[in-house]
Amino acid sequence: MSDSLLDLKISKSFAGFSLQCEARFGDGITAIFGPSGSGKSTLLNSIAGLVRPDDGHIAFDGDVLYSSGEGVYAPPEKRRFGYVFQDSALFPHMSVADNIHYGYKLTARANRRIEPSHLVELLQLERLMDRGVGNLSGGERQRVALARALATSPRLLLLDEPLASLDGGLRGVILGYLKRIRRELGTPMVYVSHSISEVMALADNALALRDGRAVAYGSATETLVMPEVSAFAQFDTLENLLETKVAQRHDDEDIAELEIGDARVIAAGVRRGEGDALTVSIRAGDIIVSRQIPPQTSARNAIRATVLQIHIVDSRVLLYADIGVSDVVPVVVEITPNSLRALELRDGTEIYLIIKANSVLPLEGGGG
Repeated sequence: MSDSLLDLKISKSFAGFSLQCEARFGDGITAIFGPSGSGKSTLLNSIAGLVRPDDGHIAFDGDVLYSSGEGVYAPPEKRRFGYVFQDSALFPHMSVADNIHYGYKLTARANRRIEPSHLVELLQLERLMDRGVGNLSGGERQRVALARALATSPRLLLLDEPLASLDGGLRGVILGYLKRIRRELGTPMVYVSHSISEVMALADNALALRDGRAVAYGSATETLVMPEVSAFAQFDTLENLLETKVAQRHDDEDIAELEIGDARVIAAGVRRGEGDALTVSIRAGDIIVSRQIPPQTSARNAIRATVLQIHIVDSRVLLYADIGVSDVVPVVVEITPNSLRALELRDGTEIYLIIKANSVLPLEGGGG
């Protein structure tokens, strides 16, 4: 595939709102990020073919899907994109199995590269296959919606805030499945979200929208701290969403040791068994930075790290730290300008991230 997988330049006007956007998305996961009413869903629906722009063009991997100048408009079913809605939009009269097989059966044999059986295993749906979708939890419904969309072997997977209606625990569960899909299937994705934490955890690149205009585009870690974006990004809610594995349980203390690559962290309140995958949340403001391991502290975790980047955003200092795990995104830490000066931090500085066990929050979600 080319460096520019999705190439678009479109405009669309509604009563009281207009979208004008030009962008080139590469392979991987691209997030469309912005506040409510910024045009995120309109842009996604234009890519899907559900909304017809007033002017411009959209091309995917050299295939022209829309061109006002050439009079080209490919309907949604011809684009071969998968779509996962916020509310899952499953067929209520079908079982889980029938929902998943529906798209597979409509896909031409020559285009079938993902088998439903693989999706059932990947998304751990075995025990749900005979159930009606009305008897599923929110997390289960979204897993089935993902399987249904992927069963069409899409060239591109579009996701419109798929975690917005889920509680914190289920959000972590589905986020873990999305990462697994990307690793195992290699399907490129366009992911709409207003959550800076989700974008940081999942996306390779991010397009920031505000009032129907693209204000920034680039790698997710760099785009989200640009001045044009920091004006509306909600850094107060910034959390690190990290994939871990339960290494050892200490049931007598209600704690568990979790693996993040070669690093280990201790967390409280973990219900998963040893060997299970688990997404955890650590708020950026709950991490203490030290140049050495404190000799006496109540915090149970001290993770060795290296400063990758330092960004000053208004009165905040956001530090990106590499914990030495190749497939883990940088850990984001919020510190004060005084701490930045006192610790004499700069790119490449060796540090320790000090984290209390009760600041490592398991996102387990019942019924996910």
